[in-house]
Amino acid sequence: MKIIEIRKLSTDELTKESSKLRDEIVELKKQKVLGESSNVRLVRHKRKDLARVLTVLSEQLAKEKI
Repeated sequence: MKIIEIRKLSTDELTKESSKLRDEIVELKKQKVLGESSNVRLVRHKRKDLARVLTVLSEQLAKEKI
């Protein structure tokens, strides 16, 4: 997910996206442990996407406070 796409989302959408990404990361970690997934880099990409979403979310919340 690109940062441009993330910045277009509202605060509610960002919150939903962060919870969705957290669930996906947990599921990917389970698959990795069980040996079902061969793509171990996918967890890293999802974590980076989550970090981007959380960064934009905190920026938007800071703007709303002002």
